[in-house]
Amino acid sequence: MRQVFMARVLAVCNQKGGVGKTTTSVNLAAALAVSRKRVLVVDLDPQGNATMGSGINKMELAAITGDLLLNEVAFDEAMIVAEKSGYDLLPANQNLTTAEVELMGVSSREFQLQKILSAVSKRYDYVVIDCPPSLNILTVNALVAAKSVVIPTQCEYFALEGLSALMQTIERIRNATNSELATEGILRTMFDPRNNLALDVSKELLRHFGKQVFRTIIPRNVALAEAPSYGMPITSYDNNCRGARAYLALAGEILRKHKKT
Repeated sequence: MRQVFMARVLAVCNQKGGVGKTTTSVNLAAALAVSRKRVLVVDLDPQGNATMGSGINKMELAAITGDLLLNEVAFDEAMIVAEKSGYDLLPANQNLTTAEVELMGVSSREFQLQKILSAVSKRYDYVVIDCPPSLNILTVNALVAAKSVVIPTQCEYFALEGLSALMQTIERIRNATNSELATEGILRTMFDPRNNLALDVSKELLRHFGKQVFRTIIPRNVALAEAPSYGMPITSYDNNCRGARAYLALAGEILRKHKKT
């Protein structure tokens, strides 16, 4: 039987790289924290970009998410308070790749993250999982543990094709291991309204997916690009810029939706 979480678990996922997945994970989490929610970010990407973007040096970690998935450390040994960001973090670095290989030998390996989050669910209102840009055992763990999926996508030529593949993956997970998994929403990222192709693809997304597309659009924004190099979410780096306002709007949209359910 599927375990019931107190926290709302959101997997930020897209099998295509470079769509603003980590930017969305970090900044959505920070925006939810600004809204006085207790938030945990789970970095499941061996690149460790969400960890660095949270102000944590990925090269100086005593334990990472992978150690937790392999039952080698307790939750509080791996968890770090990301003070600049306002949330807790399960960090990652390149050693997560080794842990991923070792995880293949673990019984019920696809349920490891679900078990971990279930044990600490009362401590948080939201858990935001930054998934790797591929369908591997780490991504499967995220989708099995999640209540819903936030799908960042650029409004570019291959966007619809990539989304169709991801929707099929979500459906397979729903049928096999997580019947409650839903699409939280499709998020248009790095959007430039001066680009005719972006406008056309945006219309197509709305036509194909309708209410599954968030009303909030994340613009191309210099401050959003700069913030990770300072180890800050956009709400800390420049909370008045268009990027910050957009992620605060996204958090508000999600919070309103969950208030109704």
